Amino acid sequence: MPEATAAQDYSWVDDLAGVDLDELSNLYRIAPLGDKPPQALRTVFYNSRYLCFVYAGDRLVAAGRALADGLDCAYLADIAVHPDHQGKGLGREVIARLIARCRGHKKILLYANPGTEDFYRRQGFLPMKTAMAIWRDPGTAIRNGLLEP
Repeated sequence: MPEATAAQDYSWVDDLAGVDLDELSNLYRIAPLGDKPPQALRTVFYNSRYLCFVYAGDRLVAAGRALADGLDCAYLADIAVHPDHQGKGLGREVIARLIARCRGHKKILLYANPGTEDFYRRQGFLPMKTAMAIWRDPGTAIRNGLLEP
């Protein structure tokens, strides 16, 4: 396991310029948040209002984004931290920075993978009673515990 990186050794970037999309894709694969091809990431990050990337030296170790309309609703998505850097507060800080940029919105939403609810609750998120979704592949989402039938 690599030596722990001191907090001051992290650098924070809030735009897509200069981000290696292959490296970003690999981060999501090993975080593990699934297979997100570089071109798909280019599309979703380019179309997001707020971005956050974290580097340890020249290595991308965390990322996240928020879609926001500027007033009513913001949505945090794709929060990922490299396994070698988890447990150091990076995920919490990515979320805090995105929430700060979304201040002023009536609501800030978050979709979380099953098993991560306690972490997000500690960041101030509360479960919604009325949240619903339409998925391209609802059968798989139901089997994975993401949707209720």
